[in-house]
Amino acid sequence: MTDPIRLVVVDDHPVVRDGLSAMFARDPELRVVGEASDGAEAVRLAEALQPDVILMDLRMAGMDGVTAIGELTRRGVPARVLVLTTYDTDSHVLPAIEAGATGYLLKDAPRDELLRAVRSAARGEVALSPSVAARLISRLRTPAPSAGPLSRRELEVLRLVAAGHTNRQAAARLFITEATVKTHLLNIYAKLDVNDRAAAVAEGYHRRLLGTPR
Repeated sequence: MTDPIRLVVVDDHPVVRDGLSAMFARDPELRVVGEASDGAEAVRLAEALQPDVILMDLRMAGMDGVTAIGELTRRGVPARVLVLTTYDTDSHVLPAIEAGATGYLLKDAPRDELLRAVRSAARGEVALSPSVAARLISRLRTPAPSAGPLSRRELEVLRLVAAGHTNRQAAARLFITEATVKTHLLNIYAKLDVNDRAAAVAEGYHRRLLGTPR
């Protein structure tokens, strides 16, 4: 007999957590060892309980799912993260995958599909819902937009990032959503031909978009 797959369920709705925990309890190969209502709590539980898989919602009060995934990756937590959400747009899927998620499923997934995804994630395999997989493939097949000048809003976002603001802080200052900030960052990365925030800031200074570094 192998040990059951240890799970932590992260969602800000108690009913959702209860439903998932009850479903997993019926499978002897799975065991929920903890539940969290936001990303910060999920990070604490993951470090304390060392689960095999974390089911992570994205939109939560407090620390959101993408930020939590990035923090888990930064801290070297070995648990695989399987996103379970209602959102399948590029502005949600891509940041989650880039942050380190192993899989991405939608909450309307059939029970069998979810169970297979958990087992796949525990083995370190990628688990994607069909709509998310199709979206990623379509994006890979779509030619990258030609690099052009940053828009006024993209420059505002880049300047705030260069000043050390988080996505959430930038969103608050610009009176836009955090998802919109992430979308602007993806456009900035494409236009500057970089892959992350630090490289974008460095390239911004190199192109004299941000003035002279202090």
